[in-house]
Amino acid sequence: MSQQMSSLNQGHSGDLTGRTALVTGGSRGIGRATCLALAAQGAAVAVHYHAAEAAARAVVEAIEQASGSAVALQADLAEPAAGNRLVAAATDALGPLDILVNNAGAMTGATVAEMSDEVWDRALALNLTAVFRCTRACLTSMQARGWGRIINVSSQAAYTGSARHAHYAAAKAGLLGFTYSVAKELGSSGVTINVVAPGRIETDLLLGQTPEREAEWLRQTPMGRLGESEEVAETIAFLASGRASYITGAVFNVNGGLVMG
Repeated sequence: MSQQMSSLNQGHSGDLTGRTALVTGGSRGIGRATCLALAAQGAAVAVHYHAAEAAARAVVEAIEQASGSAVALQADLAEPAAGNRLVAAATDALGPLDILVNNAGAMTGATVAEMSDEVWDRALALNLTAVFRCTRACLTSMQARGWGRIINVSSQAAYTGSARHAHYAAAKAGLLGFTYSVAKELGSSGVTINVVAPGRIETDLLLGQTPEREAEWLRQTPMGRLGESEEVAETIAFLASGRASYITGAVFNVNGGLVMG
């Protein structure tokens, strides 16, 4: 049993009781762990998925079995209208959203020389533009109620680059500038926006790329191990809470020392 579900079964802290959350890409990996972590603190959670319906419903079932509240919602966030539809569906199911975790992402591989416009455009649409659209769809309601938490999941690739993943790295770097700008716009509204930048985390997204490089990755990481999804999720859950009320426009590196500063 995961740490989050153990905590949920023992009773949540109440820190997010009455709050509602939408987690994009919530069916597995960091997204799944984040859904469980937020539910463990009392939030009702909309678990977004693109194609992994069974996995998303399994997350919902785990939360409900521990007396939490959750719903699974499908959307292809690369589509222009999907962000508005997803936020509307989450609001219809749970009520106005208090927390948005922009976690959905995908990584394909191609050198710049061989990369097509279509591959580039889809990477930016999903990893960057969808974040803008989902955020925009939530802001008016959050500002009107004077409380909101937006957490964008970037990557260490935003700092280091990544061969054969220029489109992914560019999109993840773009999240930093987007977040800083929105933080200035939100000011004293009561809505905060921050970034969590994971390093090498043991997820399908990472290990499915080049599993033969794991030994190299471990050598590059001062802590000498891959991170766990739950370690990223706990940082996200902190930023979603009232305890992070004076933190906005910040980047939290969860990477075992891979990137410092």
